[in-house]
Amino acid sequence: MALRQVVYIEDPMLRKTSRPVTKFDARLHTLLDDMAETMHSLQGVGLAAPQVAVLRQAVVMDCGTGLIEMMNPEIIETSGEQEGVEGCLSVPGRHGMVTRPMIVKVRFQDRNGEWRELEADGLLARCIMHETDHLKGQLYVDIMSREVYDYELEESPDEEDETEEIQEDKDE
Repeated sequence: MALRQVVYIEDPMLRKTSRPVTKFDARLHTLLDDMAETMHSLQGVGLAAPQVAVLRQAVVMDCGTGLIEMMNPEIIETSGEQEGVEGCLSVPGRHGMVTRPMIVKVRFQDRNGEWRELEADGLLARCIMHETDHLKGQLYVDIMSREVYDYELEESPDEEDETEEIQEDKDE
């Protein structure tokens, strides 16, 4: 395994549509292994092949429940809505507020070419949508409702404790 160089927002590679994966061979397995290692080393939760300058429909994700690899993913159903902050390894230092489906059903091929389906909610649903957007040449900055600044992301433990204490006082 090896770390891959992540391309950044100004790279035109990120705006191109990826081609389907047609060969499920050792070369693909190396790409997926490298992508997973790169994603984990950068403390990301998802990485699409175009982000490492490979125009193929391949993504890796790990939202805390283990590695998921998807080739040629197709969103077949969505429901509900969630709004949340997103970032991207290809857009370092920035975050945005993005509305996504709460539940996503996706059909995809695994690393051996076998077709599978997965239904996901919450963070994993958000991640699937974010990564499949990359395969279409779209970034979260294209669909965010607003920029989210660092000071909005930072909440000290003391502020959380004060909020809980105020709520407890109101309850009494």
